[in-house]
Amino acid sequence: MTVVAPTIAHERALLAEAPLVFALDEVGRGALAGPVTIGASVVDAEAVACTVPEGLRDSKLVPAGRRADVADRAAAWVRASALGWATAAEVDEIGIIRALGLAAVRALASLEEQGYAPAAGVVLLDGNHDYISPVRGAGLDIRTVVKGDRDCASLAAASVIAKVARDGLMTGLHDELPVYDWASNKGYASATHRAAIREHGLSAHHRRSWAIADAPALF
Repeated sequence: MTVVAPTIAHERALLAEAPLVFALDEVGRGALAGPVTIGASVVDAEAVACTVPEGLRDSKLVPAGRRADVADRAAAWVRASALGWATAAEVDEIGIIRALGLAAVRALASLEEQGYAPAAGVVLLDGNHDYISPVRGAGLDIRTVVKGDRDCASLAAASVIAKVARDGLMTGLHDELPVYDWASNKGYASATHRAAIREHGLSAHHRRSWAIADAPALF
């Protein structure tokens, strides 16, 4: 199957309305362990006048061995990028949707610290649900885009930047708790991960409120 590269057509149209386009995508939403991560990117007219980085795709479509290189080129292409995180404990406390909103607000705050105020532009959010406004409140022009990380280059950039960062975190956690094989499964529900939970119980990095809660606690 031929994979069509994302374009900047949507971003160009939005830049006729505002000077900046902010793009946010999530990674780790369905994992059993580890944080949920929001990647955020900013583009302006200067960025979209440049060629989209070669190989840029939704992170799920970029081969694992190429993701770090693609993420580096994506970060160099956009005006700025940032990450927002919500921990497994926060997912347990407030639920996954609220945690996504919290991570997104943190990513946007990081961009604002870099000099890019989200209120000055349009915010593209991958998917069909605005999970930012219930956490941040009103005041942002948020546009949801179904399959945006596939079709919009700024969202693909946010996606691959977040994927590389979260995968790196989970690989580091693997070194602390190798029994869960997080270097391979990145916290998702692989057979080896579930078998390790049954044998060793839940770690502090697991989402205890999820369907794995019947496993005995490790700590």
